[in-house]
Amino acid sequence: MERVEFEGAGVKIIGDMAGPQGAPPVLFMHGGGQTRQSWGDAVEEAARRGYRAVTVDLRGHGESGWAPGGHYSMEDFSGDIRNVIATLGAPPVLVGASLGGLVGMTIAAAPPPQVRGLVLVDVAVQLEEEGTKEIGAFMASAPNGFASLEEAADAVAAYLPHRKRPKDTSGLMRNLRLREDGRLHWHWDPAFTRLDPETARNFSTGFEAAARALRVPVLLIRGGRSRVLSQAGAQSFLKLVPGAEYVDVAGADHMVAGDANDAFSEAVFRFLAAHVPLPPR
Repeated sequence: MERVEFEGAGVKIIGDMAGPQGAPPVLFMHGGGQTRQSWGDAVEEAARRGYRAVTVDLRGHGESGWAPGGHYSMEDFSGDIRNVIATLGAPPVLVGASLGGLVGMTIAAAPPPQVRGLVLVDVAVQLEEEGTKEIGAFMASAPNGFASLEEAADAVAAYLPHRKRPKDTSGLMRNLRLREDGRLHWHWDPAFTRLDPETARNFSTGFEAAARALRVPVLLIRGGRSRVLSQAGAQSFLKLVPGAEYVDVAGADHMVAGDANDAFSEAVFRFLAAHVPLPPR
């Protein structure tokens, strides 16, 4: 993987790229509170199969820049990614989880730039309030950081009880930053978790219209145990987007790629093979 920098819409966007230059690009966008490392083996597998795989940290996340003035509207996120797409040389397939999926839907519904397809991962138009509140509560739950890596690992284990707590927690450091107070803090900008009420109300508006406007191949992947996207919410989206494909991944929660990477990858690559076939090698 090659680390790359993109000029976003006022912030620096950090990403990784792999796979043959000139091959059809596939752009992976993580969810809120995640990073570009959230995709398991899917990004490297995309490159191995012959796609130009790109994964980025969204603004305010991971290594990407924090927005001056705390600007985290859908227009801000989408502006960053439109700039990234402009550098790829060809229309990509967008693969977006949660927040990244909403960004992808916004862009795919209102080109330019053109995209070749859209994969939405456990996100649609109708989301469950209880599940989204759980995510927000976790992101805002440690404003003073952690005294140790083990303390942070305990917080993750409590938030994701369905996942086995790893014996080696050192990998968690990719999601933490040591700040001047000597404590470990999550990688995201705290301003992202403090959206003012008006911004929060407007954050998800317009997605039904965006869904109706989609004219590219669409795949919706839902975690079978998700508390964010219900089966009813998924079916509602499929009515808005006739012809969209749908996969329900049994046993996976909201973070589908992390919970069931093999099943997630199988669904994505089956979709890519059908809609963005690669030339024989």
